[in-house]
Amino acid sequence: MILRKLINAVMLTLTALCALATVSVLVFILGYLLWYGGRSLSWSFLTQLPRPLGETGGGMANAILGSAKILLLAAAIGVPVGFMGGVYLAEFGGKTFPFLVRYTADLLNGVPSIVIGLFTYALVVMPMRHFSALAGGIALSMMVIPTTLRTTEQFLRSVPDSLREGALALGTYKWKAIATVVVPAAMRGVLTGTILGVARIAGETAPLLFTSFSNQYWSSGWNRPTASLPVMIFNYAISPYDDWHRQAWAAGLVLLSLMLAANIVTRFVLAPKSARRA
Repeated sequence: MILRKLINAVMLTLTALCALATVSVLVFILGYLLWYGGRSLSWSFLTQLPRPLGETGGGMANAILGSAKILLLAAAIGVPVGFMGGVYLAEFGGKTFPFLVRYTADLLNGVPSIVIGLFTYALVVMPMRHFSALAGGIALSMMVIPTTLRTTEQFLRSVPDSLREGALALGTYKWKAIATVVVPAAMRGVLTGTILGVARIAGETAPLLFTSFSNQYWSSGWNRPTASLPVMIFNYAISPYDDWHRQAWAAGLVLLSLMLAANIVTRFVLAPKSARRA
C-alpha cells in the first residue's frame, strides 16, 4: 500500500514537472515574441506597404491581406474535400479502398512542405509561367486535406451507433441520417480539428516560396504574385537590415495573434449556449 502511494506520488510529480516544462517553453516563446514584436508593432505597420531599401518604417499590410487570401483559398479547396472524404471513410467505406485512402492521407500528412511546394510549382506555376495566390492556395490546400479527412473520420466514428440506428428506424435515408443526425453531433470536434489544420498551414513558408512568391505592393485578384506574412518574415529575418529584423518580429506577433484570435472566436461560437451565458 505504501509502495503504491509512493509510486503514485512520484509519477504525479513527474507528470506535473513535464507539464510545467511544456508550459514554460510556450510562455518563454510568447514572452520573447511580445518583447521584441510588441515594441515594433504600430498602426502604420498594419496599414502601410513596405518601404524601399534604405528607408525605415513602412509596414506589411499587403502581406496580411495576402495571407488572408491564400488561407481562404486553401480552406475553400481543402476543407470540403477532406470533410467529404472523412464522411465517406466513416460512414460508407469498405475495407480495401478506405485503407488505401487512409494510408495515402497519412503519407501526405508526413510529406515535407517544401516537397509540396515543388510539386505545386511543377503542376501550377510552370504551366501558368508565373507565381500567383492561386498556386499558393492550392499548395496549402494539399496540407489541409489529410488533417481534415482524418479528424472528420475520427469524430464521426465517435458518434454512438444508437443515433444512426434511431434515425434509420424512423425510415429516413442513410445520407439524410448522416447529414441531419451524425454530422451535427460531431460538428464541434470536426470544426476544431479543421481550425487546427488551417492554423498549422498559416505559418508555412516553404510552399509559398515556390508558388505565391512575394510582392512589395498590393496584389489584386488571384493570378499575381502575392505577399504573405510567413514569406515576408523569412525575407526580413535573413536580411542585414536592423529595421527589417524589427518588422520581422512584429509580423511574427501579428501572425500568432491572428491565429490565437481565430481559435478563441471559434471556441466561443462552438461553446454550448449555457457556457456562453455563464
